[in-house]
Amino acid sequence: MHTSLSTHDVEALLQTSDPDLSWTWSFILTATQVPHHIQIKDDVFLLLVPAEHRSLALQQITDYFLENQDWPHKPHNPDLENNRIQPPTLLFVGALILFYSITGSWKSNSIWFQQGAGNSQAILEHHEWYRLITALTLHADVIHLLNNCILGGFLLHFFFLLTGTGLGLFALLITATIGNCINVVVHGPGHNFVGFSTAVFGVIGMLSMLSYKDRSRTIDSHVLLPLMAGVALLAMLGSEGERTDLGAHFFGLLCGLLMGKILCLPLIKKPQDSLFLQIVLFCVSLFIFSASWILAIQI
Repeated sequence: MHTSLSTHDVEALLQTSDPDLSWTWSFILTATQVPHHIQIKDDVFLLLVPAEHRSLALQQITDYFLENQDWPHKPHNPDLENNRIQPPTLLFVGALILFYSITGSWKSNSIWFQQGAGNSQAILEHHEWYRLITALTLHADVIHLLNNCILGGFLLHFFFLLTGTGLGLFALLITATIGNCINVVVHGPGHNFVGFSTAVFGVIGMLSMLSYKDRSRTIDSHVLLPLMAGVALLAMLGSEGERTDLGAHFFGLLCGLLMGKILCLPLIKKPQDSLFLQIVLFCVSLFIFSASWILAIQI
């Protein structure tokens, strides 16, 4: 909408041959209630503004284009992500399946489950903390394995795309280990557990928090959205079944939300974009898994 002006009290502030640009000027000044008029003369669009409003009009237009100079954002191009390891999700899931082919289903006389399964009494009383990690790689049966591989593989793919494989795997390991530890302390002696479920719900928590990292920089209702999304998934996916360890799922989700908040911090940007640090964290994660099983078998 143009403001009606008489020609003797106005001056041409800007001119262009682009009609879209002239309309943009007009929309800016209309929104800021600056009197103006667009005049067409010899295929040139003149922005006419009263002399007393020239400075304000020019400032409003300048501010608008400065604020929007990077808009629209360029689409994400995966080929430009040279500093991140691409997520080997199939290899990761394949490793779980391959390991299951070696360990088999839960058997009380299996050395794998005797030495590597989560056992709260062994952890709390004998300080066999490596079980918090080795238990992640064991599964009670094929259904248990497939549930974790299908859901976990799908979630891991998108999680690793956001964080990079090294940082993502390291965050996943820390989250699942702490989640299992809290679950053990809460249950006390006499609780046994195996499976990758704690890690899967940790990924759900981290993805929920990462999805909202740019939505709000203040404490408001957006802070509750990741929690509500995670709890909804917990209710749908992790609270039913005879062997379901609800505590592991819940504490995995809770630790995932907290770790997701940490991953949103600006200082995480450096390891996230550094190929060297991604490789280091990836190797450290593999070393921790391997060292945990070496301790389990040797003891």
